[in-house]
Amino acid sequence: MRLLMVGQLNGQLATASKMAMDAGAKVVHAPDVDSGLEQVRSKGADLIMIDVALDVAAFIEQIRTERISTDVVACGIGTDARAAVSAIRAGAKEYVPLPPEAALIAAVIQAVAEDGHQLIFRDPAMGRVVSLIDQIAPSDASIMITGESGTGKEVIARYIHRKSSRADKPFVAVNCAAIPENLLESELFGHEKGAFTGAIARRVGKFEEANGGTLLLDEISEMDIRLQAKLLRAIQERKIDRVGGSQPVSVNIRILATSNRNLIEEVKKGTFREDLLFRLNVVNVKLPPLRERPADIKVLSDHFAQKFAEHNNMPHRPLDETALRALLAHTWQGNVRELENTLHRAVLLASGDTISADAIVLPDGTRPAQPAAPAPADAGTGADGSGIVTASAGGGTATLVGRTVADVERDLIIDTLKHCLGNRTHAANILGISIRTLRNKLNEYSSAGIPVPSPGLGDRAAG
Repeated sequence: MRLLMVGQLNGQLATASKMAMDAGAKVVHAPDVDSGLEQVRSKGADLIMIDVALDVAAFIEQIRTERISTDVVACGIGTDARAAVSAIRAGAKEYVPLPPEAALIAAVIQAVAEDGHQLIFRDPAMGRVVSLIDQIAPSDASIMITGESGTGKEVIARYIHRKSSRADKPFVAVNCAAIPENLLESELFGHEKGAFTGAIARRVGKFEEANGGTLLLDEISEMDIRLQAKLLRAIQERKIDRVGGSQPVSVNIRILATSNRNLIEEVKKGTFREDLLFRLNVVNVKLPPLRERPADIKVLSDHFAQKFAEHNNMPHRPLDETALRALLAHTWQGNVRELENTLHRAVLLASGDTISADAIVLPDGTRPAQPAAPAPADAGTGADGSGIVTASAGGGTATLVGRTVADVERDLIIDTLKHCLGNRTHAANILGISIRTLRNKLNEYSSAGIPVPSPGLGDRAAG
């Protein structure tokens, strides 16, 4: 954590600076707004703390104008409520009252350092990914992290950095999709004063900010192919040229990249350089979509329910069985990001002592398809011991008399698959069987000439 303290380091602010260092931050000091701006331009920072006695609004406006996306925390005498409100309205993320409390300083630093970046998993599919990462993280090899949008690619990148030999050095991320094409080169490589309109001072780019550490190129497939050539040269030679500069600058960084696209197809289409792909894709880490990680749905849901209860000053309420069944039945095309938003709504909408299925509302206002309630434990299993329940959805057995277990099992599988619009993974979760068992059954039915619903969109995308 690189912390920039802006203000006169006397008395209480100096004490806050020492507390921040004790909490693990690397603190750099700038006495006023101008020197603070110069410091963040030339060295970068993960967090800025600024004294409200300074012109906080002007400082924040200037870093926004220069597209510097660093969080700002204001600090000042605790009784100065007007200054605190003004700082928050100007764009400060938090306000820390002085005299400082060590626990509060540490909490702010930890919140900024870890906000949204915890790696939480329980499913074996994700466990295999983490095992691979633990094996390759200590190296300096470039890693390409792929997966659908919302699967947690940046979380994985930060985990790789924490497990690497560069863990005590900067981790710098740049979203290639969020920065306009004409500004991305400057964002990556920096620029000299006067290099273009608006370049009012020299500014280092993300390559120099990450020197000694790790640079994440998020959604690199969105980068213009002309800039890809300059990026390839920078990675190969470990040297960059600032926009408007005359001398190359040496850098020592590890490159991680992410993409939610099939880069082989992008190469074929001519929108991504093959040589750059080879350079970045020394090791590929592919994240499975959430619908293929059912055990993670529960553990993440529990985590988000507690997180948003705390954020909204509400009592923590556990998810009941109806809510868990609804969550497991949904396909989660938006993956972890969609699940997080859904649980935030559920915390706000829930009533009573638990979160029930009634509080699980999708972004369009609808609710996930409700699966049938689980059958009693003594309802029996399939003839092959697969664990597939053979009782009817209505709970009665009269309609089953005279039919074989195999026939009932087949109808249950086909009906569940139709309910899931052909999605095999979704259906297997509801039936409580493995995807392999389900596929074997479907192959048997197809061979016998029994119509089987086509794979759903999620299965085709995952394949």
